[in-house]
Amino acid sequence: MPELEDLLLTNARIVLADRVIERGWVAASGGMITELGEGQAPGRGADLDGDLLIPGLVELHTDHIEAHFLPRPAVVWHPLAAAIAYDAQIAASGITTVFDCFRVGSDERKDVMIDNVLMLSQTVQQAQADGLFRVRHLTHLRCEVCSPDVITAAETMLAARPAEIMSLMDHTPGQRQFRDIEKLKDYYRRASGMSEAQMQTFIAERLELHGHYAKINRKALVAVARTHDIRLASHDDTTTEQVVEALGDGVSIAEFPVTLEAAAASHAAGIKVLMGAPNVARGGSHSGNIAAIELAHAGVLDILSSDYVPSSLLLAAFHLAAQVPGITLPAAIATVTRAPAEAAGLSDRGQIAPGHVADLIRVTDRAEVPVVRTVWCAGRRVV
Repeated sequence: MPELEDLLLTNARIVLADRVIERGWVAASGGMITELGEGQAPGRGADLDGDLLIPGLVELHTDHIEAHFLPRPAVVWHPLAAAIAYDAQIAASGITTVFDCFRVGSDERKDVMIDNVLMLSQTVQQAQADGLFRVRHLTHLRCEVCSPDVITAAETMLAARPAEIMSLMDHTPGQRQFRDIEKLKDYYRRASGMSEAQMQTFIAERLELHGHYAKINRKALVAVARTHDIRLASHDDTTTEQVVEALGDGVSIAEFPVTLEAAAASHAAGIKVLMGAPNVARGGSHSGNIAAIELAHAGVLDILSSDYVPSSLLLAAFHLAAQVPGITLPAAIATVTRAPAEAAGLSDRGQIAPGHVADLIRVTDRAEVPVVRTVWCAGRRVV
């Protein structure tokens, strides 16, 4: 890793936690922000020509590495090449801290990703240790509670490398994200081309797995998370009863609640509500559930996640500022910087302030969409 150099950025519109400096400067040394001010900078630095300067984005939930590892059905890419390409895309999207999601637990549709998840996660870990990445990578385990081997798989993963977040997922037909069976059928027909007979078999198998494993595995995963001091996230909560269960389990992040009822209950309970940035950018959920912008209007949206499109994170933040009265640009940027950082316990990043890590993005807002022009991670230019 190259030595950290002093950095001075001038003539920028700086997005702070509570306001925008219309013309200012930021100085950093040793990878940390040391000073900032308005007007003329105290020396010569990189002139940002009036572009926005915002904190590096913090991404809590993306499984996009799978698209690089499995670029086509039955095509498995070199794991290190896949990881490096993924890291480059993350950096170019303005994300300077990313929680890589790895699926944990198999089922009757066991696939290549499940078979290789440990190897891929170890590749990511080694690439980071070798200084091959542009940004910081942390770990998020996506645990399917209905999987017969999810506990063994989670413990195997944790023996190989630590994890910071664990989500408790249940994609059983008729519940949560897929509470509408017809929407589930449409989704899987598009994704896999299943016939109606195959679909009925698939649904029956998933219901059987849920009956056998959902309750006991969820309880065991909560215990594993507590043992390893891992932050817990619920997934696709639908009802207040599910929110109460999540609160009892010690969940601190509610990922993608599918109803206003669940989102409002989570927010009121102090559980941070995370929604998909693609949902905001597209104007609605791809699976027919509640639109994230509705939660923003209701004041119960805390965090955005790029999920499956890394570049959506910045785009969605600008959409919030433009479309929701009362959400200023600093407040919108907070949903992709300070709020996710705080939810993950990362108090040293997510805002432009002295004493914080110099994770910074130069963004031009002169085009139809915000454009990332330059990215600094700990004061080092990476894009």
